[in-house]
Amino acid sequence: MAETVDTPRAPHRLAFAALIVANVLLAFGPWLVRLSDTGPVAAAFWRVTLAAPLLIAPLLAGGWRPVGLGKGVWVMIAIAGLSFAADLASWHLGILRTTLANATLFGNVATLIFPLYGFLVLRAWPTRVQGVALILAAIGAALLMGQSYSLNPRHLVGDLLCLFAGVLYTLYFICMARVRDTMSPLPALALSTIAGMLPLLIFAWVLGERILPGNWTPLIGLALASQVFGQGLMIYALGQLSPLIVGLGLLTQPAVAAAVGWLVYDERLGTADWIGAVLVAIALVLVRRTHRPPLAPAATEPRLVPEELASEETPR
Repeated sequence: MAETVDTPRAPHRLAFAALIVANVLLAFGPWLVRLSDTGPVAAAFWRVTLAAPLLIAPLLAGGWRPVGLGKGVWVMIAIAGLSFAADLASWHLGILRTTLANATLFGNVATLIFPLYGFLVLRAWPTRVQGVALILAAIGAALLMGQSYSLNPRHLVGDLLCLFAGVLYTLYFICMARVRDTMSPLPALALSTIAGMLPLLIFAWVLGERILPGNWTPLIGLALASQVFGQGLMIYALGQLSPLIVGLGLLTQPAVAAAVGWLVYDERLGTADWIGAVLVAIALVLVRRTHRPPLAPAATEPRLVPEELASEETPR
């Protein structure tokens, strides 16, 4: 008897649009954190806590139950929730200590690290062009951080906090990409959101932050824009697009955040900042241009494999 071999699933035509919209929405997060009257980590707690019922309700209404999930999936969800909680805590602390543009840029260092994860998983080292792209990105990031320090030493602490948050965000992406292999976007996001609630509450309490807000409007906006719709669309795209495309899409956030910072707080970028941002942009374009999606199968019929080959395990 012959068995079928699955061909790579082509991404949905709306996946890239979802990625861009997600990043635009997420770029407003730092502004909403600044507007909130709670502590920064407490704002992150309310972001996930207010979003959780909106994510869980449609699942329960549709009869979904978290049963039949393997131990490995639960481990990935737990790690994703914890890494996302630590990411938000570090990022929100950094947001108040640097500019909106820098907070968003360094908070999305996954732009570079997540494609590297794709290289390693696929066992394909960067090409010469990709290597040049990574060098340009490193120089650009150094210019951005160096200019931040020369203008205001206090920005360096905020930049480092946001940079650490970006590394944690990459870990969250990696775990959620693994979860998305077996789960649809909504339950994956709902479970990881719930996993991050208690750690964020503990972080805020340990730091002695004000937890109960006097004004709920910024926090409701943060929960809707950043968690429900922003992360919802991001997790959907994460299961559809390659790490290279996701990394490229993250570049949208610093541009939008810089525009918000300029319009609302008159945060202007210096020459070195612009050069650094341009170098990062060129690097990401180069990385994107070297990526080619797999060719579509010539026919819609499943490909058959001889019996003697079907018995051998093939890598995913």
